[in-house]
Amino acid sequence: MCGIVGYVGAKKCTDILINGLKKLEYRGYDSAGIAMFEGNKIKTIKAKGKISEGLIPKVNEQHPFAAVSGIGHTRWATHGEPSDKNSHPIGTDRVSIVHNGIIENYREIKNYLLEQGYSFESETDTETVAKLLDKNYNGDPIDTIIKTLSHIEGAYALGIMFADHKDHIFAVRKESPLIVGKGSGEMFIASDVTAIIEYTKEYYLLEKDEIAEITKDGVVFCDLERNKITKELQIADWDISAAEKGGYDHFMLKEIHEQPDALIKTIKPRIKDGMPDFSECGLTDEKIRSYHNIYIVGCGSAMHAGVVGKYITESIARTPVIVDMASEFRYRNPLLTEKDLVVVISQSGETADTLEALKLSNKAGADTLAIVNVVGSSIAREAKMVMYTLAGPEISVCSTKAYMVQTAFMYLLALRIAYAKGTITHIEIKQLVGELLEIPNKVQMCIENYEQYKNVALRLINTESLLYIGRGLDYALSMEGSLKLKEISYIHSESYAAGELKHGTISLIYEGMPVIAVATQHDLLEKTLSNVKEVKSRGAKVILICSEGMQDIKDEVDHIVYLPKARDMFMPLTAVVPLQLIAYYTAVYRNCDVDHPRNLAKSVTVE
Repeated sequence: MCGIVGYVGAKKCTDILINGLKKLEYRGYDSAGIAMFEGNKIKTIKAKGKISEGLIPKVNEQHPFAAVSGIGHTRWATHGEPSDKNSHPIGTDRVSIVHNGIIENYREIKNYLLEQGYSFESETDTETVAKLLDKNYNGDPIDTIIKTLSHIEGAYALGIMFADHKDHIFAVRKESPLIVGKGSGEMFIASDVTAIIEYTKEYYLLEKDEIAEITKDGVVFCDLERNKITKELQIADWDISAAEKGGYDHFMLKEIHEQPDALIKTIKPRIKDGMPDFSECGLTDEKIRSYHNIYIVGCGSAMHAGVVGKYITESIARTPVIVDMASEFRYRNPLLTEKDLVVVISQSGETADTLEALKLSNKAGADTLAIVNVVGSSIAREAKMVMYTLAGPEISVCSTKAYMVQTAFMYLLALRIAYAKGTITHIEIKQLVGELLEIPNKVQMCIENYEQYKNVALRLINTESLLYIGRGLDYALSMEGSLKLKEISYIHSESYAAGELKHGTISLIYEGMPVIAVATQHDLLEKTLSNVKEVKSRGAKVILICSEGMQDIKDEVDHIVYLPKARDMFMPLTAVVPLQLIAYYTAVYRNCDVDHPRNLAKSVTVE
């Protein structure tokens, strides 16, 4: 969840560290700090709050700094409330560290160190690691790190500085992501490439239980037995402009506008001779026919994409699909066998719950397919098969284009399964693929129709609670729309299968309460409209989202949003756009921080 950055080179490091932290602030913004070598000491500056409000003013008060190496951190709080004292870097006179992850046995370590005469200033688990490093320090940083890690349980990525090894930084990881960037006469560490893309596109992926010793001249990797490791240099395939707002007010708005292009980049390379093609990952029709069960596992929006995948796959491939929240999957002891396929979905490829679900599936012998956006991420490396969504970086905490391309992959997979299972003909699948390739244009049409979404947002800004309802695929859409609204506008919002309202939830309806009804499925329209009438008769103000051509129902609701016509099965790819933009404009009108919603972080790397 937290963001780590580090620099060793010939330039003054303060601005480089702060700039990197700004790029990583989507990973956590409860507090931020930097530590630098100043003379023979480590100087630390840190503060509660966003970087612009806390850390930068403190740094500006104490400028200038001559330091040419240091580490930095932006925090999403786990152990200890957001505060100056709980901010990172944390350490002693001899060692300073930044940490992403959770130390599970920190109480045991803390009790041991208290017995050894150490005291603690913060409430964090991180401080136990810093002081255990100090306790174990023997003048050899690598030996000290290895000895310390042998006593630590949990997930972590660490950036480390030792006071008597000036202009060196050290990095190590277990589960939580960390990379080492390679520049010209300078080196970096970062939680992801976003933080350093302005300076270099070249980087190494640090693997589990690997240690990096970094100077301005390069890096040496070793394992926990001090065996040297040779690593392949990776090249980022995008530039700094992809990590900038590009004139948009927020990253979320920029990323919504990028969706048509992201769809094209994701779909087109996977279409060969008019057919969905999974040869790049080795998923053959023979394999598909051999699977007994298909599971789709994800968190948040990724799980919602999986729900769309379930509906589509079961409808056209007549194959049962089980969708699970990753955080619950392994704790319900799923009935996995070597005859099953588990599809895991994650934008970052580092989502802790999804990664653990993947490991469980591998251990059970199931085939695993990862659908991720980040090349070389932990989930991508752990899965037996991987497909990349090619959406480019997604910076806003609120996922938009990642959800869009994940959902597109669900269609490609469902169509291929249907063809392999013989439930759809070659001619039929080519026709459906042709229609899928038209969807990016329809998504663009939805984006350009933003004025009507602003009108809806103005109806929501003063409400305290609302409901989203739908049936079938529209229910899957309702879940995603509700999540988008609540996470960035802070309005209480829930999604319900429209037919379930009368089984309890309708008691929540009060006079003037907004209800957003999604009705894009023609065969379910009359059923959904009957539920609309039920809530309207109890005083609800209904906003209906539906396809063009349904003008005859406009008198049934208080406001209506029309979508470009498309086959019903593809409507989730277009109908999600108004749901995204309604959430966006509602948050803007309520003066919420759209890209940095409270209590949330982009990459959830802890359970």
